[in-house]
Parts: sequence; C-alpha cells; structure tokens
Amino acid sequence: MTDTSIPRAEQPVGDTEPDLPAGSSAEAETTEPAAVAGKSADAGLDQEDDADGDEADPSGNGGRPAGATSDEDLFRQSEIAADYVEGLLDILDYDGDIDELVSAGRPVVEVVGGRLQALVGQRGATLEALQELTRLAVFRQTGSPSRLLLDVGGYRANRRKELSAVAKNAVEKVKQHGDAVRLEPMSAFERKCVHDVVNAISGVESESEGVEPNRRIVVRPVD
Repeated sequence: MTDTSIPRAEQPVGDTEPDLPAGSSAEAETTEPAAVAGKSADAGLDQEDDADGDEADPSGNGGRPAGATSDEDLFRQSEIAADYVEGLLDILDYDGDIDELVSAGRPVVEVVGGRLQALVGQRGATLEALQELTRLAVFRQTGSPSRLLLDVGGYRANRRKELSAVAKNAVEKVKQHGDAVRLEPMSAFERKCVHDVVNAISGVESESEGVEPNRRIVVRPVD
C-alpha cells in the first residue's frame, strides 16, 4: 500500500485565527450539530459525508434526497445563514460581500473579499467550524438540520481543483503498480471531492476508512 500526500492549502494570514463569538465553543462546533442531526460519525455518517454523500451520488439529482426541501425553503435557509455570517463578520470587524443561493439542491453562502484567509484556517479547519455554527443557526430558526455549504474567498472551489489532481495522481499510481493507495486524512468535504473524481474513472474504486479526525480514502484497483 502506497502513501501519498495532498497539497497543502495556503496558511492563514497572521499567527492566530479570529476569536469566535461568545457561545461558539469547540464543543458546539463539532458535537452539537451532529446531535441535532441525530447522526454519529462512529456509525459511518460523517456530517458532511451525510450531506454530500461520502461516495459519489449515482442518482443524478445533485445529492438531493427524495422528498427534499423545496428551493424556496432552501433559499430561506441560505438567507438565514447569510444573516448569521454577516453578524459574525461585523463582530470580527471583517469586510466581505455575501451571496446566498441554492446550488445542486442545497443552500449555499459565499463570502468574497480581502483579508478573509484567517476565516479559512489551516486546511480549511476554521471554515468547517464556521460552517457547522452557521448550520446550527439555521436549525435554531427552522427546526430542521441544514445541508448548508459555506465558502469563504473561493477556498472550496480552489480546493476541489487541488484534490482533483490528488485523486488523478492516486489513480495513476494504482493503475501503474496495482497496489492500493492510501491518502492522508481529509475532511468530509475533501473526501467527497476525491470520491467524485475516482468514481468517474474506470478500473479503480475508492472508499473511506477510519473515524474523524483520521478518516481517509483508500484508492484501489477494481477486482
């Protein structure tokens, strides 16, 4: 089995990340949204995996489950999330343009502007925490768990490109040597990006193994 590394995202500006608002403890960032959704990572349903599908979605409906929330309700979720993020930026004294939309059957909030890299953090860790807090804010107003996707400074779009290269490199190694390739631990968002690329290529397959924060992808030849 071969180990390979994934490209490192740009380091945040400054030595420290901004303080989160009062009441946004690390426990709230990681455990409370999971409890709200009633799902356990130990059961193999990562919060983002459950939202995006840890494996590529074969249904062709953008990952939207049967009987999904209407676009109107999804846009309402994005509006609630945008208001929350706007308040957060005010508290942190950060400037940014906020767009709310619905994409691929899920609410999306995008924040664009300068001096926002500290909100992304190393390998997107801060962004993931902020996304969970924003989902929780939506839940508190709607009473339903949200599949909201939060992006800051185009980080997720850039990361998808990096991870596409990682996935293709792993596939090349698998096809060349015939051995499975085990990638570094990734966030659920990162794993989804890799799964989508690998599962679109014949002769190879991918699966996730382990539990957070050490959950990772293994790419192997199809038997």
